Amino acid sequence: MLAFFHIPWFEASPFTGYVYPNETIIPWSGLIVVYPYITGLVAGAFIASSFYHVFGMRQFKPVARFALLTAFSFMVFVPVPLLFHLGHPERAFEAMVTPHWSSAFAAFSYAASFYVTVLMLEIWFAFRADVAAYAKSSGGLLRLFYGILSLGSDDVSERALDYDRRWARALAIIGIPSATLLHGYVGFVFGSLKSREWWSSDLMPIIFLLSAAVSGVALLIFLYIAASYLRKKRADEDCLSGLGEALWWFLIVVSAIEALEYVTMFYRSQEGITAIESLMMGPIAIGLLIQWGGAALALAILTWLVISRPRGTALIRALTLASLSVLLAVFAMRWNVIIGGQELSKTMRGVLTYYPPVLGRDGIVTLACILAAPFVFLTVLSWLFPPWEPAIEREARPARSHPVPALEPETILKTGTEP
Repeated sequence: MLAFFHIPWFEASPFTGYVYPNETIIPWSGLIVVYPYITGLVAGAFIASSFYHVFGMRQFKPVARFALLTAFSFMVFVPVPLLFHLGHPERAFEAMVTPHWSSAFAAFSYAASFYVTVLMLEIWFAFRADVAAYAKSSGGLLRLFYGILSLGSDDVSERALDYDRRWARALAIIGIPSATLLHGYVGFVFGSLKSREWWSSDLMPIIFLLSAAVSGVALLIFLYIAASYLRKKRADEDCLSGLGEALWWFLIVVSAIEALEYVTMFYRSQEGITAIESLMMGPIAIGLLIQWGGAALALAILTWLVISRPRGTALIRALTLASLSVLLAVFAMRWNVIIGGQELSKTMRGVLTYYPPVLGRDGIVTLACILAAPFVFLTVLSWLFPPWEPAIEREARPARSHPVPALEPETILKTGTEP
């Protein structure tokens, strides 16, 4: 019954108890698990970037622009799991051209499109001065690329930079509710389905939203530490401490709400609670262990960080372990909700066990490639648009003064000057 890890090559989906024949196949597979997971990373990374752009918390400045690139890199691949799941990706345009408003996935595609537009505009204003500088200093195709992207604007005066900052802040303010709506609707999709006892909950949108913030901040911590290591630069410890404290607060709130949902479910002893117990003790037992174990480990580490305030290597190692634990726990949570809800038979007297295939459209290899693609794209974006230090600041930095050349003794005797 260890469905989370057991991956047989030639085995149909087993079941126990009374199960309808059409329930022996899980329609929403791992692709639908990856979809809200990536969406949550986008929303969380964008919220983290707003700490500086909207609320003016200067300790988050080192990762503010990197968070925007991270959000955009993952947002590009948000539709990919859905397109793979469709089987005919070209039909996805029909949802945009002829929307069916009774479908939450189709209706909220407009919200996703609006959010992408806001995100791209904010990135353009945040990097406009850099792009103008690169258009002058680059050559060949890169010069043409940056020239087109700058839209012919090479004004880097203080007035123009202030204009860019104001627009970036305004777009970030608009983007916060957009990012909230983007991931809140994923929880709405499952929480509004009354046909599944495991899904039907008014707290589901809130849990999905808060867990998105948790996973996005954890991703940003991990990527910032990894990028600093690869660049052989020391990570800003004040920034890391601030991100760790934000992750601590988000994790406390989402863990409390999730625990409240379980307590409410068992306290009411709603119809089918016996089947839910069988589900939790059976197919998703390992998933629940990873979800709550990872969250508990991360919460313990972050609590120690908040109390003891370590610096240096201890801070980096602790945050790396905490962020990876959170990322794994949130993925397990998505798996437990989406796959677990389908492993519970509608008869409420049977339980299925889903074994993900290794190969194929819904296979583990495909899911791993989809999850890895945003990291590759982010690497390319970070090379084209280095987010760590604005190019205009590098150009404004005074040149290093050359040492005064030593004077010959004859010169000293003639002029009476010392070097």
